[in-house]
Amino acid sequence: MNAELWADMAPQLLPAFWTTIKLTFWAALGSLIFGIILTAMRVSPVSILRTIATVYINITRNTPLTLIVLFASLGLYVNLDITLAPDGPNFTTQNNFNLAVLAFIIYTSSFVAESLRSGINTVPFGQAEAGRSLGLTFMQSFRNIIFPQALRGAIVPLGNTLIALTKNTTIASVIGVAEASLLMKSSVEDHADQVFVIFGIIALGFMIITLPTGLIFGALSKRLAVKR
Repeated sequence: MNAELWADMAPQLLPAFWTTIKLTFWAALGSLIFGIILTAMRVSPVSILRTIATVYINITRNTPLTLIVLFASLGLYVNLDITLAPDGPNFTTQNNFNLAVLAFIIYTSSFVAESLRSGINTVPFGQAEAGRSLGLTFMQSFRNIIFPQALRGAIVPLGNTLIALTKNTTIASVIGVAEASLLMKSSVEDHADQVFVIFGIIALGFMIITLPTGLIFGALSKRLAVKR
């Protein structure tokens, strides 16, 4: 690595990965909340709710994330004039960031729902029947009996989804969010002879973020596994 490349990248490296971490955090939080709602709808006894959730999950899971990000930017902001940030000097930056988070939530929540549904499949059917025999409503049974066990059984799939989300944040660069991949693109443009070095730096940064995530979720899975 030459000194000129490092002088250009170093000041931007931490801010770029901090943006990546913030994208991941807010998108993961929103995806978990919306994913739980989709899961409840997917296993609901109300057929219209099951249909809505199934159609939504199948459509979003089979739609390229890039299209969803572009839809959030071009469709919601440019065409419908829907903004997600207050007016101010940082409006464009914050609005693009929030639009990217919304797009990631729309996309990732369907994978969260499927991960949770796989966890629900590990819960013996008799437990739901027992809840009904005690007079519990569907939501009471889901909240107090089924979901806590499903969440424990879905720790590893949820961890994999979080890792995939972290890597997917690179797509936010298509609408100008200054995260790690945008820094990589600009660095390659300015230092084309240092492509492999630039790729290595960015790849190392993502490894530092994702490897601990996998280890933490693996440990949680072993610790919280439901004993049968």
